[in-house]
Amino acid sequence: MEKIKIITDSTSYIEKDFAEEMNISIVPLNYIFDGVDEKEGFPGEFDEFYEKLQNTKLFPTTSQPAAADFLDEYKKAFDEGYEEIIAILLSSKLSGTYNSALVAKDILGDKRITVIDSLQAAGNLKFLVEDAIAMVKNGKTKDEIVKYLEEKRKNMSIYLTVDTLEYLRRGGRLSGIQSTIGDMLNIKPIIQLIDGELKLLEKVRGKNKALKALCDKIQGPVEKIRICHILNKEEALKLKKELESRFPNVPISIDILGPVIGCHLGPKGIGICFY
Repeated sequence: MEKIKIITDSTSYIEKDFAEEMNISIVPLNYIFDGVDEKEGFPGEFDEFYEKLQNTKLFPTTSQPAAADFLDEYKKAFDEGYEEIIAILLSSKLSGTYNSALVAKDILGDKRITVIDSLQAAGNLKFLVEDAIAMVKNGKTKDEIVKYLEEKRKNMSIYLTVDTLEYLRRGGRLSGIQSTIGDMLNIKPIIQLIDGELKLLEKVRGKNKALKALCDKIQGPVEKIRICHILNKEEALKLKKELESRFPNVPISIDILGPVIGCHLGPKGIGICFY
């Protein structure tokens, strides 16, 4: 049986205990906030960031890991006796993380490293990592796991909405006038991840209608659902209850989004990831 190492990045928002238990290497993305350079941490470590985000007009800038960060993880894995490495990473259309991992692979020049552009983010990236770990434990080969991941990533969906348009404005996604008028009219965008890119799908009036719209996006057979939120456990639980009534046999979990993705949605942002 091949000894396979799974590597991912911090936007999978995998819990620290689970990463340590399963020996998953997490390469963090970076953000600069109020002149301070930080690495994105693990779920449970984000409250201070969001408190600061809510109480300032400043906005963080984010960046991918350096190639050297991946190079260190590759070397460490091979030193520990791993025979193959599979790196499963945030969509290349959202970040340069995938490219950094490729550069590190080229520097090392080792064909035992496979770098996968998940075309996904957050909960769906986490699903892919969890599935890969389960396949490793079940004795699947590297080629079997890679084939599964490359197919599965095409059949996953993410839909998001926000509580206020303010953070989309701060991040340069909306003009000040658009965000002000939108908030006055209580407009909530429904944002979809399509082919690895976030795109505006539709606009609805009011948060309750937005939550219903998210639920309505899940059609047909579904295997797993993950609700992702930012300081919004109350609505996440409300969404979970509604989805459990619609899909009683489907496992539904709740995750918290970290600074790199969450800063663009802002506190009370919420979304669903599923396949």
